Amino acid sequence: MESGHKMVVQEQEKTVLSPQEVRNILKTDNREIVRLCKKASIVPKKDQNGQTYFSHKEVQNLKNIQGETSTNTAIAQVDSQKVVGNLLSTLESMEKNITDSMSKIIDEKLDGMDEVVIELIRCKTENETLRQKINELNKENYHLKNTVKSYKSVGLGLYVKKANDDFSI
Repeated sequence: MESGHKMVVQEQEKTVLSPQEVRNILKTDNREIVRLCKKASIVPKKDQNGQTYFSHKEVQNLKNIQGETSTNTAIAQVDSQKVVGNLLSTLESMEKNITDSMSKIIDEKLDGMDEVVIELIRCKTENETLRQKINELNKENYHLKNTVKSYKSVGLGLYVKKANDDFSI
């Protein structure tokens, strides 16, 4: 029985497969087959006519590596999706924190602005009051100067008031 099993294995190892058959078995293209061969350290053989061929055992090894790769790829995709999800949630929380911080700072600054506006209005009102006072004092000064000019010295510290040309405004 053991010799019969050995004979089947030897026949399978002697069976050669063309690159086209390998593509069909692995359901992939030449580039992927080359990548799998490098990974499995398999060097395709050439027959007497220079045609490339693979043994059944080599194709089986390529198929196993392809399965491992696709499993690793699926795991990597799931991991990358988790990473992207984590990054998105981190970005959302950072955005919320920044927005909250900026809102708080702006609110604090605007609270102080109310007091500044009130102080500005008070100063403007005070300026207007002082301007009116200056105008009144200028008028009074003008009248006093006219009154002083109406007195003429007659000597010995005596003064005589002459007619007053009153140009009151």
